Amino acid sequence: MIEGLTYAQLAVALLATLAAAFVRGLAGFGMAIMLVPVLGLAVPPREAVVVANWLGLLIGLVGLKKILGQSERTAFTISGMAVLATPLGVWLLAITDPALARMLIALIALGSFLLVLLPKKPAHHVPGLAETGATGLVSGVLTGFAGMPGPPVVPYYLRREIAPQLARASMMTIFLVTSLAGVGSALALGVATWREPMLAAILFPTVLLGNWLGHLAFGKISDRAWRIFTGLVLGISACAALWRLVGP
Repeated sequence: MIEGLTYAQLAVALLATLAAAFVRGLAGFGMAIMLVPVLGLAVPPREAVVVANWLGLLIGLVGLKKILGQSERTAFTISGMAVLATPLGVWLLAITDPALARMLIALIALGSFLLVLLPKKPAHHVPGLAETGATGLVSGVLTGFAGMPGPPVVPYYLRREIAPQLARASMMTIFLVTSLAGVGSALALGVATWREPMLAAILFPTVLLGNWLGHLAFGKISDRAWRIFTGLVLGISACAALWRLVGP
């Protein structure tokens, strides 16, 4: 056993981490959405959320200068609002019944997927402060509550006519900040333990490999293919969340 996991559980965690990191490198999001449910089968949900935030923080520091330089200004507004709301999400995670938490996460994941399916906003659309701020607040709550800041952020960028490079870098910037906020809030509120960074350290080399492979693939696909792929990732995540809600 390693860090309380059997070798079989660790193997599943490594495979899930590799796949989730590849999606992150290609789509710019999705690592936590894919990883938290799988890790939650091997460790308690709270630990899975904190581990995902640790991994998001570590991989977010890779190529930090590049993604900051390519990000839209809205990414920094969303990040700031998310930081303010993350402690609320951690507190809700600590007091919410697991069954209710699964239901809420499933509904949010499904809602975000349905938003992506809606017609894109006009090419000249510029999000207002209220839309941007609300996106940040919900992203922060979900960071602390589920380790998943993506559901409100992905539709915010994918429904607009902007370059995939801009959308991807902006999302990565936000997820770096929300991961930092998630780790910090968990530590401050006593939800985190020493086990999470140890497990994150074991999984991180796999994250580096998967993210590198995803980044290579990003440079070889068309804009349309990238948008289809990101929509599919969000749809699969929504289906997985619903399956966990109604399944045994």
